[in-house]
Amino acid sequence: MTDEARKKGIEIGAGLLIYLIAWSIVSYWTVSSMGETVLFLAAYAVLSLTTYLDQIRKIKKKQFLDENLLMILATAGAFAVGRHKEAVAAMLFYQVSKLVEELSLGRTKKSIAEFIDIRPEYANLKVGNKEKVVPPQQLELKQIIVLRPGEKIPVDSVVISGTGAVDMKALTGESEPRAVKIGDRLYSGCINLNGVLEARVTRLYNDSAAARIMRLVENANDKKSESVRFADKFTKYYTPIVILIALLTMILPPMIFDESKAEWIYRGLVILVAACPCGLMVSIPLAFLGGIGAASKQGILIKSGAFLEDLTEADTFVFDKTGTLTEGVFYVRDVVPWKMDKEQLLEIAALAESYSNHPIALSLREAYGKDVDKTRVSDIEEQPGYGVRATVDGKEVYVGNTRLMNRQGIFYQLAAEAGTVVYIAVNGQYGGYILISDVIRKDAGKLIRWMHKKDLATVMLTGDNEHAAEAVASKLHIESVYSELMPEDKVSLLEEFCENQMEGEKLVFVGDGINDAPVLTLADIGIAMGGLGADAALEAADIILMEDEPSGIIKAIRIAKATLRSVKQNMIFAVGMKIILIILAFFGFVTMQNAIIADMAVMLINILNSFWMMHYPERGV
Repeated sequence: MTDEARKKGIEIGAGLLIYLIAWSIVSYWTVSSMGETVLFLAAYAVLSLTTYLDQIRKIKKKQFLDENLLMILATAGAFAVGRHKEAVAAMLFYQVSKLVEELSLGRTKKSIAEFIDIRPEYANLKVGNKEKVVPPQQLELKQIIVLRPGEKIPVDSVVISGTGAVDMKALTGESEPRAVKIGDRLYSGCINLNGVLEARVTRLYNDSAAARIMRLVENANDKKSESVRFADKFTKYYTPIVILIALLTMILPPMIFDESKAEWIYRGLVILVAACPCGLMVSIPLAFLGGIGAASKQGILIKSGAFLEDLTEADTFVFDKTGTLTEGVFYVRDVVPWKMDKEQLLEIAALAESYSNHPIALSLREAYGKDVDKTRVSDIEEQPGYGVRATVDGKEVYVGNTRLMNRQGIFYQLAAEAGTVVYIAVNGQYGGYILISDVIRKDAGKLIRWMHKKDLATVMLTGDNEHAAEAVASKLHIESVYSELMPEDKVSLLEEFCENQMEGEKLVFVGDGINDAPVLTLADIGIAMGGLGADAALEAADIILMEDEPSGIIKAIRIAKATLRSVKQNMIFAVGMKIILIILAFFGFVTMQNAIIADMAVMLINILNSFWMMHYPERGV
C-alpha cells in the first residue's frame, strides 16, 4: 500500500467513526437542529478536508473543473438544504472510491514491476582468489564477477572465462537459451543456466540493461495518450455543463410546475453526484498501464501510452534494411579482381579496413583469414556514406561504394549481381570489387505479408546499392524502395513522407537503433530492433523490440489494439451510465448515496476490464 493510500484509509476510518457516533446520538437522543448540524459537520470536515485543500490548489492553477468540484458543490448544497446524513454519506463513499482508485493504480504498477523486475539482488565479486558477496550497486568498471548456475547477471559484462547458456527471456522474451563463450557480452537481468562464468564489468549498475529497462517501464505512462487527454478535456467541458444542468433542475421545474423548491434543489445536487466521472478518469490510465506491462512481458518496451495509441493509427511502415530486415551479418560471396589476383585484392581491402568495426570491414577481414599487419597501414580516413581511404604499403587505396569511385573520378566496372558491392582502387586505378551478402531475417517475410493483409504501406530506405536493395525488397515484396541514401537523405525523405500524410495517419520508422537515431526521432513512432545494450535505441526509439525479431511489431500492434478496445469500452460504459444516472436523478429515482454507490460500481467494473490487459496472452505470429 502506498503512503497516499494509507493516509486516505486513515482519513476514511476517522470520518466513518465520527459519522457513526453522530448518527447514533441523533438516532437515540433528542438533539437540536444546530447540534445535529455540528455533529455531522465534524464528520464531513474530517472526510472532505483533503478534497477541499486539493481543490484550493487547483483553483490557483486554474484546473478546478473536475470531479472534486462536483462533489464539493453537491455535498455542501446538501448541508444547506438540511440533508446532513446524505451529504456525509456521499462524501464517505466518494473517498472510498478515491481509495479504490489509488489502490488499483498501485496494484497495477506493482504487478508490472513483478512481471518484469529483472534487477539482480547481489553479485559475487572476485577479490584475488576469494569471492565477496556485494550489492550490484557497489560494482566498479573492470572488476571481475563470478556467475554460478541459476544466478542473475548483476551488471552488463563480458565473459573472460568459462562457457555456458544464458536465459534471456526476462529481457527479450526469447524462449531459447543463448550459448555464451569467452568474449561474449552478458546483460544484467538475464540468468546463467549452466557452467561457472567469470566476467569483467563493462557498465555500472545504473547504466546496465536491467536498470535502464526498469526505468523506462516505470516512467512509461508519464506522457499522456490521446485518450487520456480526451478524458481530461472531456472533464473540463463536462463539469460546467453538468453544473448548468443541475442549476436548471433546481430553478426551472419549481418555476414552471409550482412544486417544492427543496425537492428540486436536492435532485439537482444528486445530479452533481451522479455525474461524477471517477470511473472514467481512473480506468483509462489503468488500461494503458496494463498494455505497457503486457508488452514488456513479451520483450517489447513501449515508452508511453501515447505511442501505444499511435500504433493503432499507423498506416505506413518505413524500414531500414541492414540490421533490421536483414541480420547485418555480412559474408564475402565473390571477389572479382581487375588486373590483379583475388588474394591480392582481398588482402588490400582487409588491410585498408583493418581499423574499422563496421560489419562490412569485419566480413572482409574474416574472408582474408590471416592476421592483419597494421604496421603496413597508415593515413586512414573514414568517409561516412562513402568508404575509407588509407595508405597500404605506401600506395593510396580507396575502398567503398560507387559514390566514392565517382567522387575520385575512378573508372570502375559496375557489378551486375545483387548484394553489397565494395569497390577497390589503388593509386587512382581500379582494382576490382568484392561482393558481400547479408542474410534476410527469418521472420521478416512473415511481418511484411501480415502488413499487406492489413493494407499497411511498406517502404525500405537504405544506403546500400540499388541491386542489393531491390533484391531484398523483391524477396520480401516491399512496395517502395529508396537506395544509395546518405544519412541526411533518409531524414529528408522521412520529412517528405510526414508532410504528405493525411490527418490521423501515423508513420512508423523501424531501424536498428544504432545509426538510425535521427529518423527514429523524426517519425511519429520510432521502433528500434534489438535495443538490448544499445544506448542509441533506448534514447531515440519510442518502442524497442528487445529481441532481433521484426515480427515483434505484430505483437505490439495486437497489444495496442486490445488496449484501445479496453479504453473505448470503459469510456462508453462510464459515459453511458452517467447519462442514465442523471436522467434517473432528474426524475427523483436516485438518492445521493445511490448515485455515489453506482459510480463506485462503474469504476470497479472498468478497473476489472483494465486489469485484463495485464494478462494479455502471448500469441504466435
